[in-house]
Amino acid sequence: MGSLSSMNIEPARKSFPNVVNINPLDPEEFRRQGHMIIDFLADYYQNIDKYPVLSQVEPGYLRKLLPMSAPNVGEPVEAILEDVQKHIIPGITHWQSPNYFAYFPSSGSVAGFLGEMLSSGFNVVGFNWISSPAATELESIVMDWLGKLLDLPQAFLFAGNCGGGGGGGVIQGTTCEAMLCTITAARDQMLTKIGRHNIEKLVVYGSDQTHCALAKAAKISGIAPQNIRAIRTKMETSFGLSPESLRSTIIKDINEGLIPLYLCATVGTTTTTAVDPVGPLCNVANEYGIWVHVDAAYAGSACICPEFRHFINGVEGANSFSLNAHKWLFTTLDCCCLWLKDPTSLIKSLSTNPEYLKNKASDSKQVVDYKDWQITLSRRFRAMKLWLVLRSYGAANLRNFLRNHVKMAKHFEELVCSDSRFEVVVPRYFAMVCFRVLPSAILKLSKTKLINHHYYYSINYENNEMDAIANEFNRKLLERINAAGEIYMSHGMVEGIYVIRFAIGASLTEEKHVIMAWKVVQHMVDTMLN
Repeated sequence: MGSLSSMNIEPARKSFPNVVNINPLDPEEFRRQGHMIIDFLADYYQNIDKYPVLSQVEPGYLRKLLPMSAPNVGEPVEAILEDVQKHIIPGITHWQSPNYFAYFPSSGSVAGFLGEMLSSGFNVVGFNWISSPAATELESIVMDWLGKLLDLPQAFLFAGNCGGGGGGGVIQGTTCEAMLCTITAARDQMLTKIGRHNIEKLVVYGSDQTHCALAKAAKISGIAPQNIRAIRTKMETSFGLSPESLRSTIIKDINEGLIPLYLCATVGTTTTTAVDPVGPLCNVANEYGIWVHVDAAYAGSACICPEFRHFINGVEGANSFSLNAHKWLFTTLDCCCLWLKDPTSLIKSLSTNPEYLKNKASDSKQVVDYKDWQITLSRRFRAMKLWLVLRSYGAANLRNFLRNHVKMAKHFEELVCSDSRFEVVVPRYFAMVCFRVLPSAILKLSKTKLINHHYYYSINYENNEMDAIANEFNRKLLERINAAGEIYMSHGMVEGIYVIRFAIGASLTEEKHVIMAWKVVQHMVDTMLN
């Protein structure tokens, strides 16, 4: 890669003298090394498509390459960067590669990176307002900015009231944290009414497509595992959660003496980007006093585009709403944006007020102390990177970035549909296509070839149990594609069908990369079917 030669990094470690940094924050040394790191990363991105997208190393590879203990004397950054190039980069799966189409995107940007640098550079610990007023106030401002871009109801915004009695937003680390915080708030709100001894009766609801973060957060907050509902969804409803199914499940629980607590409605599920009908689900939940959280971790970003806003229609009936700006809004990990209609419910559950944190500003109740809006006390200046992204690109450019990703996904979908050997398994809503090789294409293989290629096993071929064979074929197809290193995709299972997920969202991806990816898929299928 160009970075080593451009920075004149010597190949031999022995050429570097032992270095002792007397001042760990020397401005001039920071300037010199900072330029070096920026150059290294710029070269990395310039050459990123030359690396296998999925790391090809074996488990435990790095322990064999690095020393058994830390150095006694400090080493120069040149030596460290040499090891990054030789040992670390081979072990990276390149999420920012234009050929990365797995999971969901973690879209980066220059503005996001620079905002992260400013946040790390200031290194403030913004647990309350007085610990760094700008960190708190900027966060409340950018959360209102983004909330307005999403056309969230006024009830979710600070709207100049400094958090006093109205709604508001907070930047969490991940969706798991957002769910844990809101379940905890809902739990305590309910237990105040019914008594803490009834915690074992509380029930949490989602669909069988809801992210596993819901179950994890519910368990941590003390909900009995047997009271976490994963309501079945169906192909004919595109795997969205049916309000009728929710209602019948709630009624059954009530009849058994249980207490409905919390519903997670998802806009853009992980496996298929299915969309739960937010408004109708809120109507049902509100009848029973259930806290509704709308998880739009992936697809929420698209809702800044007017043509996608309808996917969160009815959000006014929810209690909380979150999206991950670090997924598809060009802001670096981690940046989960959570809005609440009633932050006081969260504050009552999570607040701490020891003597050493008391101050006039907090006592005035005119400021936000974000330590009481999250699980941890300490917190990073995450608002800085979101602020830079919103300011640097503006709403118009951000919308165009998202639309371009959706346009490329639509093109890939058309390519899949143009080949009779493939099918798109579920409807495409955003920038992800779920597809597979059809059983009918595999059926053309002889029984001998199926056995030789290990797609057959003990399946009764004569009875045409082809979905199981197709699942194994598509699994091996994905394995071989990813092992080749040119592109990287991931998979999911829906109603017993193995699907390959093609998710567009990397900032560097262009139309040519999508076309190349399809050619890779076709070539590998040709090889396996012939």
